[in-house]
Amino acid sequence: MPGLDETRPFIPVGIAVLTVSDTRTLADDRSGDTLAARIKEAGHRLVDRGIVPDDPQAIASRVKAWTERDDIDVVITTGGTGFTGRDVTPEALEPLFEKRMDGFPQVFHRISYDKIGTSTIQSRATAGVANATFIFALPGSPGACKDAWDGILKSQLDYRHMPCNFVEIMPRLDEHLKRGTGK
Repeated sequence: MPGLDETRPFIPVGIAVLTVSDTRTLADDRSGDTLAARIKEAGHRLVDRGIVPDDPQAIASRVKAWTERDDIDVVITTGGTGFTGRDVTPEALEPLFEKRMDGFPQVFHRISYDKIGTSTIQSRATAGVANATFIFALPGSPGACKDAWDGILKSQLDYRHMPCNFVEIMPRLDEHLKRGTGK
């Protein structure tokens, strides 16, 4: 059964949160606030936080820069995963992915379905790995951020979570590269 192995130490990871919005500011960014609070409550480090407009180049540029930092292990974006003309987060991020995490949207939709029913199909949540950094693109609602964090990310970003978790494989995310040294 999945659960925490209390004999293993907790290992905090560095996380950056990016809100994608043409209208929000840090003062009224409830989804970013939700993620920031949960990250800190879990014992991780909120290394950076920002807001960019719904512009593919701005999104990709900020996320790519964060993946190049040694102190950031995970990037979580919120917003821009819908179907309107300005929703471009998946288009901005998926070209950065070296590997897609196909199971993430499936599990996210399963959790979301229990809360909002068929409305979950209006999200194009996605995830992958780029430059030895996990990237998760979440919808822009606080509820969706809560669902993704509470239902997936909180346990997968905890080294104590068994039978497996993202933290234990972080040192091996770039083992295929010739440099072989990691971040």
